[in-house]
Amino acid sequence: MLFDLDGTLHDRAETVRRYLTGHVARFDLPEGYAERWKELDDLGYRPKREVFPQLVAEFGLKHDPEVLLQDFSDHAWADVALMPHALDVLQELRRRRLKLGVVTNGWSEKQLQALGGLGLTHLFDDVVVSEAVGLRKPDPAIFRLALARLNVGASEALYVGDSPLNDVAGPQLAGMKAALFPGGHPLPAHIRPDWTLRDLRGVLEIVPPA
Repeated sequence: MLFDLDGTLHDRAETVRRYLTGHVARFDLPEGYAERWKELDDLGYRPKREVFPQLVAEFGLKHDPEVLLQDFSDHAWADVALMPHALDVLQELRRRRLKLGVVTNGWSEKQLQALGGLGLTHLFDDVVVSEAVGLRKPDPAIFRLALARLNVGASEALYVGDSPLNDVAGPQLAGMKAALFPGGHPLPAHIRPDWTLRDLRGVLEIVPPA
């Protein structure tokens, strides 16, 4: 079983809330800044190198965008939040003797930092980060690579994630089944997950006990 990280195992929304509380205080930023930051961030899909200059322009700030960007790099994942039920579900899947992996877009350093901060690293057989392998979701090649590294066939595997495009369409093109954990972008009519989860405990209903 393969998992997305941000928005699936990592409660990125809560982590961002914690970061922005400190960020706003450190730089004495104006009311409305944090909400606008989240809008521009687009659930992490927009580069922060674009977000901070736009915020400086919109709010007429005197801060250097590069300084704000460095603050994000230094503090954003310092206090990461675990998605409800994630630890219990992963531990149960290990008890059921499933191979577990992560396939995530992002920078290797930050994604591995988040996984370690969540206390989940030891539960996974392999972690594939887009920067490290030169492939990005939804390219089916990144899922095929992850399966090959685990020595698992696509028909034997399930992918769980929150993005309809990256975490449903991508793995399905690689021949996998996909379970959507809603919370990200809206589900387009042409993308159909094999399962839709209310929370991560739903994974245990899909995978039978050993």
